Amino acid sequence: MANVARRNAGGSTPARSAFSDFFSDVDRFFENDLWRTPAQWGRQLMSDMPATNIREDDKGYSIELAAPGKQKDDFNIDVNEGMLTISSQKEENKTEENDNYTRREYNYSSFSRSFRLPKGVKEDDIKANYKDGILHIHVPKGEEEKPNRRISIE
Repeated sequence: MANVARRNAGGSTPARSAFSDFFSDVDRFFENDLWRTPAQWGRQLMSDMPATNIREDDKGYSIELAAPGKQKDDFNIDVNEGMLTISSQKEENKTEENDNYTRREYNYSSFSRSFRLPKGVKEDDIKANYKDGILHIHVPKGEEEKPNRRISIE
């Protein structure tokens, strides 16, 4: 028991505290956005994207996009040169005034997500509806493309 180190009554030793502060400062410095890699930036951006499910059946493709708290008028769905783009932009300003304070809140959210449409879909017949926080988009299939075939020479 003679080798047991006694603890200082004041808590941690001052030298350890200074080192802890130094290393905490260094950690905070390298956690700064300046040091992020492109992959880390991409993960940050994707975390703001609504979750999307895409299913295929014999009639077409179903896209479900989770976007709770929005209204159907908050969405834009565009088709251009084989690309389906779903976007939303919403801006809110709230002001509450009381005798002792004024509270102002500003909220802005936006996203844009694009999907390359497969060949043979009926772009003119795409339908969409928004219900219970889910945007549903149905992309019907058209006639199947005939496979390439080789012509023999007689």
